[in-house]
Amino acid sequence: MSTTTVRTHPSGDNLERSEQLAWKIAQVAVDDVAVSDEVTEMVINRVIDNAAVAAASLTRSPVVSARSQALAHPVSVGGQGSTVFGPAASRRVSPEWAAWANGVAVRELDYHDTFLAAEYSHPGDNIPPIVAVAQHVGATGHDLVRGIATGYEIQIDLVRSISLHAHKIDHVAHLGPSAAAGIGTLLGLPAETIFQAVGQALHTTTATRQSRKGEISTWKAHAPAFAGKMAIEAVDRAMRGQTSPVPIYEGEDGVIAWLLGGPEASYEVWLPDAGEQKRSILDSYTKEHSAEYQAQALIDLARRLHGSHPELADPANVERIVIHTSHHTHNVIGSGAGDPQKYDPQATRETLDHSVPYIFAVALQDGAWHHVDSYTPARASRPDTVALWHKITTAEDPEWTRHYHSTDPAEKAFGGRVEIELTDGTRIVDEIAVADAHPLGARPFGRADYIAKFRMLAAPVLDESEIERFLALAERLPELTADEVGQLTIQAAPGVLASIEPPHGLF
Repeated sequence: MSTTTVRTHPSGDNLERSEQLAWKIAQVAVDDVAVSDEVTEMVINRVIDNAAVAAASLTRSPVVSARSQALAHPVSVGGQGSTVFGPAASRRVSPEWAAWANGVAVRELDYHDTFLAAEYSHPGDNIPPIVAVAQHVGATGHDLVRGIATGYEIQIDLVRSISLHAHKIDHVAHLGPSAAAGIGTLLGLPAETIFQAVGQALHTTTATRQSRKGEISTWKAHAPAFAGKMAIEAVDRAMRGQTSPVPIYEGEDGVIAWLLGGPEASYEVWLPDAGEQKRSILDSYTKEHSAEYQAQALIDLARRLHGSHPELADPANVERIVIHTSHHTHNVIGSGAGDPQKYDPQATRETLDHSVPYIFAVALQDGAWHHVDSYTPARASRPDTVALWHKITTAEDPEWTRHYHSTDPAEKAFGGRVEIELTDGTRIVDEIAVADAHPLGARPFGRADYIAKFRMLAAPVLDESEIERFLALAERLPELTADEVGQLTIQAAPGVLASIEPPHGLF
């Protein structure tokens, strides 16, 4: 890996292409280095994981809406079109709309993979747009694996280096460039075309973090899907010879100067050298629970406390609970956010998903976490849950913040220490560093766990034969022919989609 310093330059500098971050991203994308077996295996895991969480969300309102929009845009004349999760594989739509619908389905339950560093990310959001383009152009599984490896690499490299949330910019601003780069690798595009696509994708996908603040709306699931859709459109325009704002990161009116750290800021971005394998997907981690990643370890701790201290489920026994954790956890999903909605029983599912006091209370009482049952209005408004929930606060602990930002994988952690004071004066203190499913956790996720998660989430909406068909295909991903890549989707069981009336709009 080599580092590049990224900072603002006045227009008079005429910054050379070779010195621009977008160009260096393009160079990584065009590097025809082989994908290792280890990375290929993880790409397969994440394709299965994405399909699992998409299956579980097929009948949810945002997904139904996005799918209905996609189905209103039949395949364009430039290729074979792309599949949408739910309908038969023979039903094809224009690739940017397939990326839109499938991206919303993957993101809706906040239940797929994550990478946290200077910024937040769900790098699995790269998969829907890259798969959509692969299906449309007739790419092979080998090409698809290479494209996905690039998408993960670029997004994770940007997330390691450049904080967006510190300047109230939504994290999907790193996704537009990474998806464009991944599509560029998939298609074997020249560096100049990828460079222009990366710039356009970034320019069109910068937005504020209000989508993840206060009352969190259904747009939370749409935001990354929009970035993927914009990446496809940016690649299409760049292939037609259209150019982007240059330099997009470093310009005096560019992203760094006006959306990030300002004209005096600089960032050190690490990217693979020429000939160096793209391995960053191995640094990401998936979710066992459908909740914000920073809550994963705390759910596991709450489950453990439920078993060892069942008295904690009764709020009458609890005086207060303080979760000592990182700056990010405290200020984004904890009481440090200052959002009253995080304590509101009438809050949206999206808001509860970003409330660690709520999540910890439910997991402590139930000894489990469920992607549907733990979020129902009845569950959120249960009087004993509300009483316990309102006794839980978070506090920033510098040591947990240090662990959060550590670059040492053995030390990097997203958990916390819980201090519980009972009404009889008893104190219970326990802590957890990483989630059970984390590579360093009590039960690290492997292929069998990804498959089990898929089976569990798909069983209510897919026929058993469809579950087996998809798994058999996904596990052969690097060997798939173009025709088989076109079958890399999931079809709902008869009557599942028909049970939901799609909404009406303009299309």
